[in-house]
Amino acid sequence: MIIKYKIHEVSEYINWIYFFHAWGFQPRFAAIADIHGCDSCRASWLAGFPEEDRAKAAEAMQLYKDANRMLNQLDEDFEIKSVVKLCEANSDGDNLIIDGVTFPLLRQQAKKREGGPFLCLSDFVRPLSSGIKDTVGAFATSIDADMEGLFEKDPYKHIIVQALSDRLAEAATEKMHEYVRKEVWGYAKDENLSMKDLMVEKYQGIRPAVGYPSLPDQSVNFLLDEVLDMKQIGIKLTENGAMYPHASVCGLMFSHPASQYFAVGKIGEDQLADYAQRRGKTVEEMKKFLAANLQ
Repeated sequence: MIIKYKIHEVSEYINWIYFFHAWGFQPRFAAIADIHGCDSCRASWLAGFPEEDRAKAAEAMQLYKDANRMLNQLDEDFEIKSVVKLCEANSDGDNLIIDGVTFPLLRQQAKKREGGPFLCLSDFVRPLSSGIKDTVGAFATSIDADMEGLFEKDPYKHIIVQALSDRLAEAATEKMHEYVRKEVWGYAKDENLSMKDLMVEKYQGIRPAVGYPSLPDQSVNFLLDEVLDMKQIGIKLTENGAMYPHASVCGLMFSHPASQYFAVGKIGEDQLADYAQRRGKTVEEMKKFLAANLQ
């Protein structure tokens, strides 16, 4: 299933904290996005900062205005696309089998909570031995590739577009996931969360993206491509599994009520060798994809 969004349809799902972070602003300055746009509300917000921070706050206010002008401009010509598939799935040890494609996964190695387990994403899916099929969602989202080349001769506008592109890909994914939970998959039909609740992931289930702490191996993109055929929405993979356009995100969706995010952490040589064997790759090949996780 391919879902297309105009920019104005996903702009309310933008997490502005990360947009402002890309410009070096602390989260408190991103609160401008929550302020009513009238002059008196903005003046009151500005006055709430200590005098030494007001210039920075005013700069954040102007940046937010410019970003919204850019969103309106982009909305005339561009859209964001997601490809989504609900797949038959089962776990087999630390592997997931998704629509017949085996996804080797890594088990958490970071210090566990008191009495808690070392987690693997396969823990949230029915085992193959149960004889019962489960469901796992696969997704990819990307901006229009032409957006990345806009305003190359205007550095300020170009950086705004770059920062907004990343946020729009994530925002469209957030909106898509909400739609999937409530209507397509339908396991959370009665979900009624505010935007702030969505931003802090109060919904049931998780959506780990490739490259994130619980799914750190970028080469998993090749496996996802087998399931999704990402070129349908214009995503191309480099020989190292990186996505183009750069403002793209892909990953898996789990519905289990106990599913949670975690960090795999550092892995030892034994787990690296086991993982490489399950991926059908050499240890040396896998080292380049898991450099940040090696001890």
